[in-house]
Amino acid sequence: MMLTVEISMYPFNEDYKRPILGFIEKLNTYAGLRVQTSATSTLVVGEHEQVMSVLTQLLAWSHAQFGKAVYVVKFIPGFEPD
Repeated sequence: MMLTVEISMYPFNEDYKRPILGFIEKLNTYAGLRVQTSATSTLVVGEHEQVMSVLTQLLAWSHAQFGKAVYVVKFIPGFEPD
């Protein structure tokens, strides 16, 4: 099943751009995902299991690299944007 996830990251860090850009850069290294970034959020589209696995890995990686952050996420199962 395809899964679309819209994710916004709010780091607990005065230098908030570095963790956000690092998260997006790392996200773009995974083959098989479509990543579309806008000013307020990032869309991740792919097979459900892969998307969830990647997000699990990235949340742990991001916390280890940059510390605490809040993530606001919307999951849309079975939807693939044009």
